[in-house]
This record gives sequence, C-alpha cells and structure tokens, in this order.
Amino acid sequence: MGTSDRLERIREQANVADRDADEPTVLAAVVLAISLLLLSPVAWVLITASEMPTGRLVELVGSETTMAVTVNTLVLVVAVTTMSVVIGVPLALLTVQTDLPFKRFWTVTAALPLVVPSYIGAFAFVSAFGPRGELADLLAPLGIQQIPTIYGLHGTVLVLTLFTYPYVFLTTRASLISFDGTVIEAARTLNASRWQAFKRVTLPQILPGIAAGALLVALYTLSDFGTPAIMRYDVFTRMVFVEEQARNPDAAAVLSLLLLVLAMSILAVESRIGASRDGAYVASGDRRAGEIELGYWELPAMGFCAAIGALCLALPIGILGLWLVRSTEAAPAGFVFELQHVTNSVLLAGGAAALCVVVALPIAYLSARGDGTLSSLPERVSYVGYAVPGVVIGLSLIYLALRFVPFLYQSLFVLVFAYVVRFLPQAVGTTESSVLQVDPSYLEAARSLGYGPLTSFRKVVLPLVAPGVAAGAALVFLTTMKELPATLMLRPIGFETIVTYIWLVRGAAYQGQAAVPALILVGVSGLSMLIILRQEA
Repeated sequence: MGTSDRLERIREQANVADRDADEPTVLAAVVLAISLLLLSPVAWVLITASEMPTGRLVELVGSETTMAVTVNTLVLVVAVTTMSVVIGVPLALLTVQTDLPFKRFWTVTAALPLVVPSYIGAFAFVSAFGPRGELADLLAPLGIQQIPTIYGLHGTVLVLTLFTYPYVFLTTRASLISFDGTVIEAARTLNASRWQAFKRVTLPQILPGIAAGALLVALYTLSDFGTPAIMRYDVFTRMVFVEEQARNPDAAAVLSLLLLVLAMSILAVESRIGASRDGAYVASGDRRAGEIELGYWELPAMGFCAAIGALCLALPIGILGLWLVRSTEAAPAGFVFELQHVTNSVLLAGGAAALCVVVALPIAYLSARGDGTLSSLPERVSYVGYAVPGVVIGLSLIYLALRFVPFLYQSLFVLVFAYVVRFLPQAVGTTESSVLQVDPSYLEAARSLGYGPLTSFRKVVLPLVAPGVAAGAALVFLTTMKELPATLMLRPIGFETIVTYIWLVRGAAYQGQAAVPALILVGVSGLSMLIILRQEA
C-alpha cells in the first residue's frame, strides 16, 4: 500500500470518527426539540396563569367553587386509592399464597376489569342502579318506589374502584411471585404465626409493589373525566370541561393549573417509589412459601372473588347485552351508529400509533445508549404528558392552536398530537426495552463496514427492535381508541368516533344505540389486556 493510499485511509477513518462524534449531538438535538413540543401543553397552563392579573388569579384560586372542587377531588382520589388497596391486595394474596381452588381462573377474572373502560362501567351502573334503572324496575312491583341514588361521591368511588383496583392487584401479585418463600419459612421456624410472618416479613417486601399500584390508581382517578361526569360529581376534570364549554378561559386555566399540580405531585411520588423499588425485593430463585390452607375460609374466599367478578364483569356486560336486545327500534336521525364511526376511530388510532413510533425511536435510543441524566431526561419528560389529564391537554391545545396556528384549530393534526402527548410513554417503554437487548457490537460492526449512522440503524437495530416497536404501537392504538376527553374537545365539527358516539347517544338517553359500540370498545380493551399478559408471560 502506497503512502497516498495510507493517507486516504486515515482521512476516511477520521471522517467516520467525526460522524460518530456528531451523531450523539444530532440525536440529542432532535430529542430536545421533541421534548419541547411534548411540554407545550403544560407550558400553556403556566403561561396563561402567569399572564393573569394577580388579583384575578387569587380570586379564582380562593373561590368557593375552586375550594369545593379541590376537596371533592382529593376525597375521591384518597377514597378510590384506599378501596383499591382493600380489594386488590387480598385478591393478590388469595391467588398467589393460598390453596384457593381455580386460582388461574380467579387470577384472570381479577385482572379483566381493566378491559372495561370506566365510563362504560359508569353507564352500566347508572342503568342498573339509577332512579329508573333495572333494580328500580324490579322493586317497583313490591311497593318500593325509591332507592338510594347512585349519583354523587359514593357512586363515583364505587365505579372507579371496581375498574381500577386491578392496578394494585397486578403490581402486588408480581411482588408476591418474586418473593423468596424461604424467608417466610424461616420466620415460621422461629414460632412466628402466619399473621406475624406476613406483617414482619412479607408486607415490608411487597409494600413498594402495593404503593406503585396505588399511585397508578390515584393518577388514573385524578385524570378520569367520564365517570365523574356521568355520576354528576364535581371534580377538576369535569369542571375544566364545563368551564371550557361555557367559554370561561380564566376559570378553566386556573382549574387546569391546580389539576396539573396534583398530577405532577403524584408523578413525583411515583418516581420516588419506582426508585426505592430497585433492590427492594428478596431474590426469589424458584422458591415459594408453602401455600396457606384456607380451610373453612375457602367458600368465603371464593365468594369474595366471585362477587368482585360479578360487579366488574358480569354486570356491565349483562347491561350491554340488555341494551342490545332491547334496541329494536330504529335510531332517530343523527343517532345511527355507522361504519364511518369505526373507520374514524381506526384512522385516528392508527395515525397516533404511527407517529408515536416515529417519535419514540430517538427518545428510546438516546435513553438506552446515552450516558448520564441528560440522556434519560427526555424519557422522563415524555411521561409528563401521560400524567397530565386528557382534559387539560385538550384545553391547552385548543388555546395554543387559536393563538399560534389558528388554521390548525379543530383539525385532525391537533387531535393526533394530543394522543401522542398522552400515550407516547407506552411506545417509549417497549422500544427502550428492545433497544437495551441489542448488542452494541452489532452496530459497531456495521459502522466498520462503512455504513452511515442511519443506514446502520435501519439495517441492524430496527429489525431487532421491531417486536418491541410493534407492541408499543399496538398499545397506543388500543388506548387511543378509548380516549374520551381529548377526543370530545379537539375533534373537528361533525367528526364522530366510537367514543364520541357513545357519549352522544347516552346523553340523549338512547342507551340501546350505545350497546354495539360499547361492546366494540370492550373488545378493543380485551386486546390490550392480551398484549399486557403476553408481555408478562
């Protein structure tokens, strides 16, 4: 090899090194721009509050309505979270540590309430236990003309608890499965009773799992719009929507700010719990504690599991079946369920899933391959949108569009962007997990063969992470199909989806027309649960 050839080879190696050095910088710049876009709805709330006169801000924050809504929201979050722990933890213990018959069946039954969107559950409970519901009709011939109302705090707590406790059940069950049973056996050899062993050994080890599930319930309860609206209970999400519809932007902005503060507080606590959970569990190996014999508690335990399953699954599906059977009359004009509603939902969900994949790839890659806090910061930023309730994101994007890009107001682009802000973490999480499993030496080998960064990524990394990307896209698709508040607030006029159609006909008291679309949503939710269970397997 001549001197000129050696010099040319050195120049090529230097160019490759320069490109390698520039690659993280370019990637970081792209991810930074994405992160700023994701934070735009949150920024609007802060900017709007800062631009408001101090006197007006203080007046709205200290108003009687705001105080009442704040108390209502806090009471609801605490009550639902507490009741979810009361239901979820015993179910997890029964299905993992006891000799409960048909444990696999009860495990699936306990997890399946996540299949039913909470607002559909609320529709079903109002139809069953409302003033003119099925129970009232059954009791009327007996001379009972009035039953306790399902509306208000107790009905909202009941419905949200029944359809969110599986978060606590699943996280607690995962903690119990990973727990080393030999520790309990050691405690029993020291003459500790079952209760003492549970309190001193098991509970401290599974407490982070319980807390993680409880915080997920709290975050969901805080952000839920449909159930409080149906149950006529004034919380932040419902009142933000009401103020926006009444064209009171100042009140809506202040309520959104307070709701955002609560959501960020819960997210901060969840982050601390997640950090403390690392290393919290005793390594399990394959050892499990001996099963607790239920004895004469076996029938009550099965009755408890059956009662929860009946309320969470049999009742709502049975009510939807009744609606379907009774909907013999043709729907009035404007209330006919059409194939176009399904098509619109699928197109929106597909667009959101595709865009989430594109946005998630650079964030996940930087977080998995980068060094230091700055590399993982964009990933944490993406979770902010997941914590912000959909009603706040919807309101923020309405005013951002009107102020800066009025030609995009009530466009599908803004609606899809709202979905991306809300559900991007689902795609980031599965994609990052897949990237971490790719050996970096594969990419280095491709670069040594002269491929550029993008070509190496496309030819080597992308095929290997495709399953994780597909799982994330599927979860985004299925979750987007069910999103209610952002869709209600941001959809173009005359553009109806499955969820907006259900909201329309239920509000007009045409319950029978909601049966088919509601069952479609339950089926969609079932697919998402299947994906979750397959990932756990």
